[in-house]
Amino acid sequence: MGVEFPLRVLLIGNGGREHAIAWKLSQSPLVESIIAVPGNGGTATCPKVTNDASVSAEDFPALLELARKNNVNYVVPGPEAPLVAGAVDFFEDAGIKGFGPSKKAAQMEGSKTFSKDFMKKHDIPTAAYENFSDYDAARAYLDRVQHDVVIKASGLAAGKGVIIPASKEEAHQALKDIMQNKEFGSAGDEVVIEEFLTGDELSFLTFSDGYTIKSLPPAQDHKRIGEGDTGPNTGGMGCYAPTNIATPDLVAQIDRDIIQPTIDGMRKDQMPFVGVLFTGLMITSTGPKVLEYNVRFGDPETQTVLPLLSQDTDLAKIMVACSERYLDSVLIKVDPKYSATVVVSAGGYPESYAKGDEMNVQAPPEGINIFHAGTKLENNKLVTAGGRVIAATATAAQSLRAAVDKAYEGVKLIQFNKMYYRRDIAHRAFKPTSDTKEALTYAEAGVSIEAGNQLVERIRTAVRSTKRAGADAEIGGFGGEVDLSKAGFSGDAPIMVGAIDGVGTKLMIAQAMHDHTTVGIDLVAMNVNDLVVQGAEPVMFLDYFGCSKLNPANAAAFVESVAAGCRDAGCALVGGETAEMPGMYKEDDYDAAGAAVGVMRAGDRLPRHDAMEQGDVLLGIASSGVHSNGFSLVRRILAREKLDYASPAPWDPSRSAGAALLTPTRIYVKSVLAALPRLKGLAHITGGGLTENVPRMLPKGLAADIDVAAWKLPPVFAWLKKAGNVEAAEMARTFNNGVGMVAVVGAADADVVKAQLVEAGETAYTIGKLVARNDGVEGCVLKNLESWD
Repeated sequence: MGVEFPLRVLLIGNGGREHAIAWKLSQSPLVESIIAVPGNGGTATCPKVTNDASVSAEDFPALLELARKNNVNYVVPGPEAPLVAGAVDFFEDAGIKGFGPSKKAAQMEGSKTFSKDFMKKHDIPTAAYENFSDYDAARAYLDRVQHDVVIKASGLAAGKGVIIPASKEEAHQALKDIMQNKEFGSAGDEVVIEEFLTGDELSFLTFSDGYTIKSLPPAQDHKRIGEGDTGPNTGGMGCYAPTNIATPDLVAQIDRDIIQPTIDGMRKDQMPFVGVLFTGLMITSTGPKVLEYNVRFGDPETQTVLPLLSQDTDLAKIMVACSERYLDSVLIKVDPKYSATVVVSAGGYPESYAKGDEMNVQAPPEGINIFHAGTKLENNKLVTAGGRVIAATATAAQSLRAAVDKAYEGVKLIQFNKMYYRRDIAHRAFKPTSDTKEALTYAEAGVSIEAGNQLVERIRTAVRSTKRAGADAEIGGFGGEVDLSKAGFSGDAPIMVGAIDGVGTKLMIAQAMHDHTTVGIDLVAMNVNDLVVQGAEPVMFLDYFGCSKLNPANAAAFVESVAAGCRDAGCALVGGETAEMPGMYKEDDYDAAGAAVGVMRAGDRLPRHDAMEQGDVLLGIASSGVHSNGFSLVRRILAREKLDYASPAPWDPSRSAGAALLTPTRIYVKSVLAALPRLKGLAHITGGGLTENVPRMLPKGLAADIDVAAWKLPPVFAWLKKAGNVEAAEMARTFNNGVGMVAVVGAADADVVKAQLVEAGETAYTIGKLVARNDGVEGCVLKNLESWD
């Protein structure tokens, strides 16, 4: 039998989470009444809510009797304890539907050992770990491992059973406290010892009916009692949402790679998850990893996130849709606002603290909510009744700073003896910079130049093992060569040069804009530009197009743009591969790669190291825009600025941001080949920017001395630098910054070559010279970087 409206709700719990749930449920026209057991001082004055402390929240038969007496038809257990004890199963067996997981599914929070083993089984990224029920074995493991650890009591410990020791000694003491001294009772009969992960933490609250998932804006909480994230762990001292690290791409990745596989895995393991899943994540340098699952609303995340739901988003309707398995038909709307929560605790918390202190709480203005936790009404007076006593939550449309400031205004409405609160909530979002924005980097956007360089070094030996006549099998250049005359072909056979590349995440902008008419040009450009810097003329090109479901119109537009690029480069599109792989990509998403083959004579080979000398001139050839590198950082900056691709481009309001960013990569083949006899070297400025690419064409004894004030930083790069608060050095190793190709020419030839390039339609700048490279000197020295500020 399905749930019938109106709802008469039994809400189990007495924390800030339960007050926030009652506050939102009371706004629903589908809710007639709410009984909170036992409730708190806040639920006592909430519309439609009645507190009832006549029965214990742990006594299911007594709760059932109360429910039947009051004609309750829907149960919402707030905390983890009743869920892990099987509250939902118990009430459903009695004919009353509930919001939350079954007892079996609640093991995901009830046992950290169970949840870690689940993650391992279903390939859900998490920290390396071991489970122990034997104290001596756990001690031996601690002595054996070299990495920092986190020690977790496997069972329920009211959110406090996680210890992050700062030393081996602290780790051993924590283990003894949990397993031998029973600091967390039976919760510590088994422990999980896992690798300590570094990065930024995120909290995801996701509604699920066992199939569909709908996640709320990610939040970031503050577990430590002290400012600057110091001192012991607590249940949570504050929270804010949304966070600047949770870009749309990252949220989509977490939903796709973590949340949905979790829900699917639970269903496959015959314990479908119904309710709200809390997923604690660490955003590491290698991607998001799960720290923990909770099987209920988080606290204080709930107090932070529920106020972001639009006025017409009905929490009761969402809950019932989860219970009845039709969540996919319910629309959840989130207001474009920021929210912040500051928790006020009793003095001494999380150690010993007083209860029963009289409180004075003034009525908050619009935009501020006061959510009670450890409070109760005693003789019509509000008194403290817990460690985390009460919280002020505020929302603001202008900025996170406005929401945080407003929340602290809310704290001023609260008064009781020895009250304590942190004064730095959301401090991680307010790292001190020139414009209060976190300085973004390419690595933080998910791309590591260092990791790429390390990979090249690691595979170098394997690549060398493929050496054959005519090919030395060395990597690290822009393209690979085979000298056909040395490979057994005719003596006058040319040198064949190959290059392979892709377009990167610029494809995501093309897909978002439904414009596939330029990225094929990018694909050709990225390859043929790598050929021409070796001195080769591109003669043929092959492409690869991979998708889950072929969209003929998109694929045709893409291949037509590849053909346009080939015509510009003067090479033939001789073949390709279209791979349709169901399940590999999402919806109409696709990936693309290409390979170009060129030829040259030995006398045309670049770079000519033996001809290079101090004083040689460096010419910069202008780019057409961002080209095809750095888009992971570009997309993150746009997301943080809340700009979608349809918005006018701040650097060029005549076009949308998406259209401007899709400007194709410039193809330099014809103009550069015309000047080839006078060139000593060429560098294609791709991933790694000037910093990484210019040294690739130079001999060990020479360095490039470049004055970046020799050309004006194009508007798109000036905006990216300012909006992302990107350091100038980071800009130089991520983007081309207006120079897509750098040439080395003799001083006597500089003016002639520059004139040739201009005549061929290029914009060229004299940007520097070659100098002696001494030990410890970088291969590319950039001067006047401050001119970009």
